[in-house]
Amino acid sequence: MRQIEAFKAVVESGTVSQAANVMHVTQPAVSKLLAHLEEDTELELFERVRGRLVPSAAGMKLYRHIDRIFASIKQVEHAVDLIKREEQERIVVGVLPALSGMFISNATRRFLASNEEAHVSLIGRASQFVIEWLLSNQLDVGIVNGGVDHPLIEALPLGPGHLACILPRDHPLASKDQIMAGDLDGTPFIRFSNENRIRQKIEQVLLQQGVRPRFVLEATLATTVCELVADGLGVTVMDPLLAYGQKQRLDIRPFVPIIRSDLRICRLQNAHTSSLTDSFVRAVQYTAKDMFGGADKQG
Repeated sequence: MRQIEAFKAVVESGTVSQAANVMHVTQPAVSKLLAHLEEDTELELFERVRGRLVPSAAGMKLYRHIDRIFASIKQVEHAVDLIKREEQERIVVGVLPALSGMFISNATRRFLASNEEAHVSLIGRASQFVIEWLLSNQLDVGIVNGGVDHPLIEALPLGPGHLACILPRDHPLASKDQIMAGDLDGTPFIRFSNENRIRQKIEQVLLQQGVRPRFVLEATLATTVCELVADGLGVTVMDPLLAYGQKQRLDIRPFVPIIRSDLRICRLQNAHTSSLTDSFVRAVQYTAKDMFGGADKQG
């Protein structure tokens, strides 16, 4: 096992000296372990190029097998951590940054009101990392923005399930109970950056409706978009939950035609879930429902 650790360390760090630092041993000790591994396997695992060890084709094949084995060991470690979390009434939640402020704080407060002895760890990460960590049992619950298509993950809609029009306070359109796509024709509009899926969905609908807002600004983060709207620089369309943290500075109206939201709360499908996990999922759903329970006019 020590030989394998040395081999893996050299491949990943690039040099024997760096591998020795990683393993907290001397360089001669690492070199000796590698020599013994090549002798025992009867494989030439490295080529000597200008005084450096470079993995051979056989060495890289072996490394890929070893890497999968170590990944499996990590899975065991995560499973042990999951069992410990259940026994110690701990829950780990991954949440996309746009909801990691007031929304998740209110949801957590609701959860702790009925689970006083529980301990919650909140981790803010991009949606793709939340999904990866959920699959590896590093998380109990994940809140993401994007399509979730994995047979092991149960993804539940979060909040009203459709987008809304977000307006500055006292905007002329705020007198309407709902905002039609046509109402935005020629209106200063703040959109998300080009790679954002929500932007693509919104602009497809506007194009189909023959509507041409006046695009004045674009931003990557929902919090930035909301700040720009609150400052009166334009209007936008997004999931209303993404405006949760600044709802007191905004007017929020249902948007027609309906555009479905990609916000989801996720947990592992058909896996044993503790009562804490179920309770936290309910707390998040109730918090979302309390703020935007349907298409009611918000002000």
